[in-house]
Amino acid sequence: MKKSWKRLSLIASAASILLASAGQASAIGLLQAYEAALLNDPTYRSAVSENIAGQEFRKIGRAGLLPSIQFNYGTGKNKADTYIPPPIVGLPPTIREYDYTSLTNTLSLRQVLFNLDTTARYKQGIAQTNYSDAIFSARSKDLMIRLVTAYADTKFAEDQLDLYRAQRDALAEQKRINERMFEKGEGTKTDMLETQAKLDVAEAQVLEAGDNVTNLRNTLAAITGLESNQLDSLRVDFQLAPAALNTFEEWMTVATENNPEITAAKYSLEVAEHEISKSKAGHAPRLELNASYNRSVSDSVTNYSQDQTVKSIGVQLVIPIYSGGYVNAITNQSVANRDKARAELDATRSRIGIELRRQHNALQSSATKIAALQKSVNSSSLLVEATKQSVKGGVRINLDVLSAEQQLVATRRDLAQAKYNYLISFLKLRVAAGTVNVEDLQTVAGYFSPIN
Repeated sequence: MKKSWKRLSLIASAASILLASAGQASAIGLLQAYEAALLNDPTYRSAVSENIAGQEFRKIGRAGLLPSIQFNYGTGKNKADTYIPPPIVGLPPTIREYDYTSLTNTLSLRQVLFNLDTTARYKQGIAQTNYSDAIFSARSKDLMIRLVTAYADTKFAEDQLDLYRAQRDALAEQKRINERMFEKGEGTKTDMLETQAKLDVAEAQVLEAGDNVTNLRNTLAAITGLESNQLDSLRVDFQLAPAALNTFEEWMTVATENNPEITAAKYSLEVAEHEISKSKAGHAPRLELNASYNRSVSDSVTNYSQDQTVKSIGVQLVIPIYSGGYVNAITNQSVANRDKARAELDATRSRIGIELRRQHNALQSSATKIAALQKSVNSSSLLVEATKQSVKGGVRINLDVLSAEQQLVATRRDLAQAKYNYLISFLKLRVAAGTVNVEDLQTVAGYFSPIN
């Protein structure tokens, strides 16, 4: 844990430098975004504080096994009248007046010798701290997914905006061509109206895509704390990473041992088991060692002007006999909560298994899907050029060109989406397996390159 905090401190320092220079640079890479998110993401900062608090459960549980030492000091100003009956009837009584200061000092020590409750609390505290560590690990991995998803969504929205702008500009150019051809008597009014209609739709798509980019940039900024007008683009030479494991069963075996959510559910069950032990301890005897040192000066009228020192050491045995059914009730309650925790562990395993299979299948099919869409983009590009030539030859009409260009834009958009989905599935599969780390994030960042 200390090593992870040291590493977190170094990342935070790097992020501080990044923040200091944020005003001079608007572009941001994926790794820069991650470093900033470690420092600024509210959800992650909450997880850090929660984990710091969770580390104290171990100490809280251990405290019950260690000695308890206490010092008491008391002093007071006292006035008293003592009435002493006369020894002989008829004589006046004797009245004594006291005006004195009392003083009491007590140093006491208590040490548990046998107590099943404190032993169970100590073991439960260890399990609670381990649970906190597992939850923090899950939150740390969740930060990677949230960041990469927000980064990919934002970049995909920017790609869409660029595509729609290019489509709009192409339609505007096509409109000018239609107008010139119409003026020469080679075109028709229908061609101009068709192009104008497509151009109007393209203008609306550009506006909608621009709003979408703004919203997604705000979402990304909420995680990183950085404003950016430019993100790194996908590399042209996009190559799929080799699979570390091939079969789903191999991934599931890894996930069972390493997934932090499954680990947390196991520790939650362990906490519930120790809660049963705590409850049953209400019927068990308790043995304690008690030692004290007491010094008192005039602590009462009878001890007026006396300075007493008492030292004692001994054991105390407490045997519970009957508590109104309280112990049985909380034991039954703890057993039910244990069964609930076991069911939640099974549910967590099932949920992780479903997610793991989903991401495994998505990653397996990505290669085929990306390859098919890449071929479709190449074919669509050739179709656009061929259709334009056919229009010049009188074989095709203007509407065919517009449809071919629209198909090309849609195919390029789908290809970009498939690549982003592949990268997200690449990380989500490792998150579900519990093996994701910064090196995996660096692998994903390697698919991006700064825009020149």
